[in-house]
Amino acid sequence: MRAPHRSRGRFRRGASILPSLFTTGNLFLGFWAVVKVIHGDFGEAAPLIGWAIVLDMLDGRIARLTGTTSEFGAELDSLADVISFGVAPALLAYAWGFSAVPRGAWVFAFIFAAAGAIRLARFNVQRQAVDGRYFVGLPIPMAAAPIAALVHFRPEPLTMAPQGFAAVAMVITLATLMVSTLRYPSFKNIDLRQRHSYISVLGIALAMAVVFFHRQILLLSLAACYALWGPAAYAFGLVSRRRGNPPPPLPTEAPSAP
Repeated sequence: MRAPHRSRGRFRRGASILPSLFTTGNLFLGFWAVVKVIHGDFGEAAPLIGWAIVLDMLDGRIARLTGTTSEFGAELDSLADVISFGVAPALLAYAWGFSAVPRGAWVFAFIFAAAGAIRLARFNVQRQAVDGRYFVGLPIPMAAAPIAALVHFRPEPLTMAPQGFAAVAMVITLATLMVSTLRYPSFKNIDLRQRHSYISVLGIALAMAVVFFHRQILLLSLAACYALWGPAAYAFGLVSRRRGNPPPPLPTEAPSAP
């Protein structure tokens, strides 16, 4: 009678290790990307950051599906994200795009990494206090995505000063979005366990085919669209409030007593 309980316990212990293995793989890919950047292999470093983003998206979902979420896993995930999506893309942007600008541009790469660390620290503190449907500020993996997608689209280093300054502006913008209070959708409400229609499955298959055959431009477009989602939604909200009914005017004099 006790054998099924023991088997379920072993399965749960094995399942609890699985999210940490994905997180460790995320960290490994980020470290590998740093090594590739040091050797000047920018075209190989960028996809490694992209695959690290995929593993980062899977580890949390697997932990929720298996019911093995833990504080240890959350902290390990944040530490891995600092390397894979903070240090690795900052070094990639510096080595790939900042060589055409004056000395001292490495400071902007450090600002990106520091903003990512601040973003993760704020997320850890506010994890239980914010709406789970949204992220407050651009998530650090999605801040690393435009850098990796752009280098994947054009792996040759930038040599002209205007291009270098554009790369610096992009890095500063992404760092600012990370520490901002703009809201981004988290897509955590998507339930992978529910049944989907054949049309949905076919759509997913077609999307994967498009990504495979036109991955450079499509990945760059998706990364840019998500990064711009927060400012666009904020601007749309401002316009909607201005077009709405104005609040009633405040009385200029106190009403006289009867």
